[in-house]
Amino acid sequence: MSFEIEVDGKVFGAEPRAGQCLRTYLRERGCFGVKKGCDAGDCGACTVHVDGAPVHSCLYPAFRADGHAVTTVEGLATDGELHPMQQRFLDAQGFQCGFCTAGFLMTTAALSDEQKDDLPRALKGNLCRCTGYRAIEDAIRGVKHAEDPEAGAAVGRNLGAPAGPQVVTGTARYTFDIDVPGLLHMKLLRSPHAHARIRSIDTAAALAVPGVHAVFTHRDAPDKHYSSARHEHPEEDPDDTRVLDEVMRYIGQRVAAVVADSEAAAEEGCRRIEVDYEVLPHVLDPEEAMRPGAPLVHAKDAALARISRPEVNVVGEVHGEMGDVAAGFAEAAVIYEETFRTQRVQHGSLETHGAVAWFDEDDRLVVRSSTQTPFLTRRALCALYDLPPDRIRVVAGRVGGGFGGKQEMLVEDIVVLAALRLRRPVKLEYTRAEQFYGATTRHPFTIRVKAGARRDGTLSALEARIVSNTGAYGNHGPAVLFHSVGESFGVYRCPNKKADGYSVYTNTVPAGAFRGYGLGQVVFAMESVMDELARRVGMDPLAFRELNMIGPGEPMVAPGGHEEDLHIASYGLDQCLGIIRTALADPFPPAPEGWLTGTGFALSMIATGPPGGHFADATVTLLPDGSYDLAVGTAEFGNGTTTVHRQIVAQELRTTTGRVAIRQSDTDVVPHDTGAFGSTGTVVAGKAVLHASRALAAWILAFAAQQLGVRPEQCRLTEDAVVADSQRISLCELRVIADAEGETLAADGHWGGTPRSVAFNAQLFHVAVDPGSGELRILRSVHAADAGKVMNPMQCRGQVEGGVAQALGATLFENVRIDDRGEVSTAAFRRYRLPAFADVPRTEVTFMPTSDEIGPLGAKSMSESPFNPVAPALANAVRDATGIRFTVLPLTRDRIWLALHHKEVRRAAALDQSRAHASLTRSDLAELAERMIDDVLE
Repeated sequence: MSFEIEVDGKVFGAEPRAGQCLRTYLRERGCFGVKKGCDAGDCGACTVHVDGAPVHSCLYPAFRADGHAVTTVEGLATDGELHPMQQRFLDAQGFQCGFCTAGFLMTTAALSDEQKDDLPRALKGNLCRCTGYRAIEDAIRGVKHAEDPEAGAAVGRNLGAPAGPQVVTGTARYTFDIDVPGLLHMKLLRSPHAHARIRSIDTAAALAVPGVHAVFTHRDAPDKHYSSARHEHPEEDPDDTRVLDEVMRYIGQRVAAVVADSEAAAEEGCRRIEVDYEVLPHVLDPEEAMRPGAPLVHAKDAALARISRPEVNVVGEVHGEMGDVAAGFAEAAVIYEETFRTQRVQHGSLETHGAVAWFDEDDRLVVRSSTQTPFLTRRALCALYDLPPDRIRVVAGRVGGGFGGKQEMLVEDIVVLAALRLRRPVKLEYTRAEQFYGATTRHPFTIRVKAGARRDGTLSALEARIVSNTGAYGNHGPAVLFHSVGESFGVYRCPNKKADGYSVYTNTVPAGAFRGYGLGQVVFAMESVMDELARRVGMDPLAFRELNMIGPGEPMVAPGGHEEDLHIASYGLDQCLGIIRTALADPFPPAPEGWLTGTGFALSMIATGPPGGHFADATVTLLPDGSYDLAVGTAEFGNGTTTVHRQIVAQELRTTTGRVAIRQSDTDVVPHDTGAFGSTGTVVAGKAVLHASRALAAWILAFAAQQLGVRPEQCRLTEDAVVADSQRISLCELRVIADAEGETLAADGHWGGTPRSVAFNAQLFHVAVDPGSGELRILRSVHAADAGKVMNPMQCRGQVEGGVAQALGATLFENVRIDDRGEVSTAAFRRYRLPAFADVPRTEVTFMPTSDEIGPLGAKSMSESPFNPVAPALANAVRDATGIRFTVLPLTRDRIWLALHHKEVRRAAALDQSRAHASLTRSDLAELAERMIDDVLE
């Protein structure tokens, strides 16, 4: 019997390979709308219909589709008309990066009305890391947010993403949604030891596997050290990494790379490599790593010249004191001191890390990568392999989520090594497990805070000792540490501040850039401490913050040093707290009977861009048909910069967004762009776009004035022409004339990322806690954001909602666990647990009506900052409900129940003890009771 399957109306007869899943079968036949997110049935990105029923194609054996009709997202539309659900996702913009959208569409398109009434259950098989799910729910319910474009009125309106039609039809092309002839596949052998040296490595058996072309080991790698972190200034990061090394420093580090005709052959080649290791002592805890005599993760040599103190595993440190902290504590009426701990968190972007490299017709090396930093990656590859910049092109397709995790060079270096040696196209795509043990995580922090306040509630002293576990490599370690003690200290007015911080090597999976970049960890501690100080001094926590927070025009001072280019160019923090005050006065939703209820909030401040300069270039060109072309370097990964940049061009050139085409995230497009990280897509690249747009508008008006015989100030731009009184010349005519005269109607824009402003956020939660089980329910979520001029409210609200949702995952249950060997034990979504639809409340988002003096058209950043106040706000709400100060994240159900149970045991013991002291005096009893209450609170 022959195999036959109908896919989107086309019949295929090729038999699947033994054990092949339907997902890979479909993608091999060009159905790129079917995505790979987990290969375990956990995320739903690969959902298709088989005879109308949705299935996870990564779990569905391809042979079972024999004789059946399969529909992918690319076949959902019929007769050129979008499926109603596709149109709804467009109208509500129910996506950000869009990598999960095909799966959601295929799931929701098959839902009955009854299933739509229970979305938490209906969507339990689909995950989204970007949106926070509110926009997805709105799409399913038929709520429309997107507005129709209007010429010259683009900024401040809910205009849809340019790639929206491609996202909902599955035709948007992500990193691996291409067909490269002659493609070879790479797989990596990874270290089974936390610390070991390779004595010998035998690749003969691997090379004998049919289909294997090459095996690369440390003997084949460049003898150069570099950092996988990508920054404009490479000296910010320690050069402690090699493409392949003979020393293994964590379980999961790459040992060798096998390149073969298929992934299966490459995997078999990895299994056959024989490695003899000398196992070395390892250290997993950063405090132990800093003790004299601890195993050294990196030996001290010339490659580690920028590392702070490698002899005690310290890669970077911050020390600073302002005023006299000891004197500040001496004058304090109340002092609170506590240690807080935050855990490792995985970025969880549904598109894993990966790259493809090949040679084009001009023999230039092309690297297509899932990266936030194509230009910085090209620069690093040129340095590693002694390539001139014009011989290598790095391009990012649409990127399926980043959150800082793709501000690294984790795959491109080794893919280029293979492509250069073999002169063949090579692909490396991480599995979901590799994302957990072979990529990076958020830095785990331990923060010891001591704070003092006077009787009037003003802060007198603030001191912190911060230890950050950077893992086996120092990528981003020093910079994350430095940033963590910046705005977290600077947002409060206090004459005496001190910080001692250490970024420490351990033999664990490396940490890296993550949304908030160290601020979220320290803000969790600081905002928890502010609540406790307010309670102890007898003040309302909101009034306490209003008394101590900085105001407009005040210096933002932190122990790590004042950043001269950082300014409060617009101030909305007071308005943010006004939203919180209003929410506190509202009646709260009812809680289940017998549950404990509480309310908490927190605030945060963040710089709108990294220090030291962040560069962007843009070019806007008038095209022959009277539309415009925008070339800009920044990458699109759900951050919405593509939409905003197009809105800026349309606003300045008095046209509609539909008449602005965009080329981006390609090193062949513009001279340079630092990258899409540090919340810079709008405030840095957007400013370059603004400058280019204004320059082109002036040039077009001047050129048109010459043709019309009038002054430029008499001319005005319209959607398709330049008008001067009764005269009119179309843009198409202008372009023809310019071409004939050898003129180019184009303009460039540049911005260097300095000076910088700050954005503010505040988050409130009202919660209920079940004392019998430890279950926590969020009854209300309110977020106030000072984003300056909001360029696209629909899109910016999505950034806030997505940031809150991601932060809730990190606060409530996400935890990359590492066992006593140093191995990641949560290397799958089902063991790690990203927030699903049922886990995320709808957040009420309000934007403050401010306008920034520095940002483009008054805008500020709002991609990272919503994350930062979430954990302390929730912890403060739980403290209000239970009387227990939780100092360790995540706030899991069992952790809450154990604390409540312990509290009850202590209360019962206290009651027995008080009965035993019945003969004591009243003053003795009062002293005893106070001591017991303190014990319970601890």
